[in-house]
Amino acid sequence: MDWLIGAAGAVIVAGAAYRKRSLSESGALAAILMGTIYYGAGNAFWFGTLLLFFITSTLLSRHGKQRKADLEKSYAKTGRRDAGQVFANGGIGMVLCLLNVWIPSHLWVYLFIGVMATVTADTWATEVGSLSRKPPRSVLNGRVLTAGESGGVSWVGSAAAAAGSMLIGAGGWLLAEWSGMNADLLPYVLAALVGGMVGAFADSYLGATMQVMYRCPACGKSVEVSRHCGQDTVRMRGHAWMSNDAVNLVSSLLGGAAAYGIAAWIAL
Repeated sequence: MDWLIGAAGAVIVAGAAYRKRSLSESGALAAILMGTIYYGAGNAFWFGTLLLFFITSTLLSRHGKQRKADLEKSYAKTGRRDAGQVFANGGIGMVLCLLNVWIPSHLWVYLFIGVMATVTADTWATEVGSLSRKPPRSVLNGRVLTAGESGGVSWVGSAAAAAGSMLIGAGGWLLAEWSGMNADLLPYVLAALVGGMVGAFADSYLGATMQVMYRCPACGKSVEVSRHCGQDTVRMRGHAWMSNDAVNLVSSLLGGAAAYGIAAWIAL
């Protein structure tokens, strides 16, 4: 029955997101598969935390959409998530959910909180930070960057990342309590905050150092895409395999590890 409930819920959410153009066709199919597993193999805690990330991030992506339209031309991924982006954001959590079925442990739960806090923090920082009136600065040396350039951070974006992380922690705790997991609020919120911020800053660091970046010969902008302004862009730095999705995966793992570390420290 749980698998049927998960499948039905996933179809409803993914279908609505597809109609609102928040998911592409491949993204909707990936979301249905993921949502089914999250609820069928897990419970409301796993499925609800994923929904909390997705719904809030989707709403934020629509805020100031006209101002973000030009920036999205420079991103490898836009507000309409495809399968790659769906799995990059929720794939690790899905694996952790399955591991918790086979070997139940608080390890997977806190890793999951950190992973979801990371993807939420990163998304909130991007969506809110891109609307800041002040330009972002390089996470490496503080140099002023153009809006949307990888490796940039801002006070507005960092505050949004912290808020998103704590929302995941508090929301995850409520869902865990509802699911009968006997959770404590403080470890969840602190694990989410630390994990989310570690993951978000790791994302910025990797974006500034290892992520593949291109330069548009027409406008001179540093972009994540191979075509810009109707022309082929020129690779300027980074590793070809370190795409935006790969950066998300690595930073999520680091955020999850940090979350478990702080939760284990609190439990001592």
